[in-house]
Amino acid sequence: MTRLPPTAIITDIEGTTTPIAFVRDTLFPYARSRLPGFLAERGRDPAVATLLAEASDLAEGRPVLESLLAWMDADAKITPLKALQGLIWNEGYARGELLGRIYADVPPVLRRWHAQGIRLYVYSSGSEAAQRLIFGHSDAGNLAPLFSGFFDTRAGAKREAASYTTIARGIGLPPRELLFLSDIEAELDAAAISGLATCQLVRADDATVASARHPTARDFTEVTLHRP
Repeated sequence: MTRLPPTAIITDIEGTTTPIAFVRDTLFPYARSRLPGFLAERGRDPAVATLLAEASDLAEGRPVLESLLAWMDADAKITPLKALQGLIWNEGYARGELLGRIYADVPPVLRRWHAQGIRLYVYSSGSEAAQRLIFGHSDAGNLAPLFSGFFDTRAGAKREAASYTTIARGIGLPPRELLFLSDIEAELDAAAISGLATCQLVRADDATVASARHPTARDFTEVTLHRP
């Protein structure tokens, strides 16, 4: 039986399209060092104030700034935190202080898939705005137009199967027509439970441990396009 390619591909960012070191050593410290000044200057802006109110509800009585910094240090997947980080990074990209790092194998393969008519999406714990920034201001140029959509933790946690069902519904395709790419085995497990095809990116630079439960690829050129 001929194996059909996916109708759409959903990719993670950190450890998949982008080195973990870029996020850990560049983006996170940039946001952390600028957060206090950003809140002092922009805290009363309606969009920022709304995010601070959401963060306050989650802080359980702790000062909001203290909670945000603690969440940053723990790399907590807190939606208002991720949105605030995205706003800070937006300023950094606009000033030319940040440039998104993308693995060299990724852009040509994304362009090829796009040219083949495969719809491309992103699902990352970073906010949708932050996702658009890293691809829109990348060291390979503006890659954002290649993507049909972006999903963040508003769709649900990345290690929960229901999140992938929600994303499939949002895309308008049955899960069996989707391929999910990630470096994290637990995320791939959740996607597979929801019926998606999966492939783990095992990047040497990121010291990823290969899964025994999912197809693996060392880079995007090795990804096999398949359905479950």
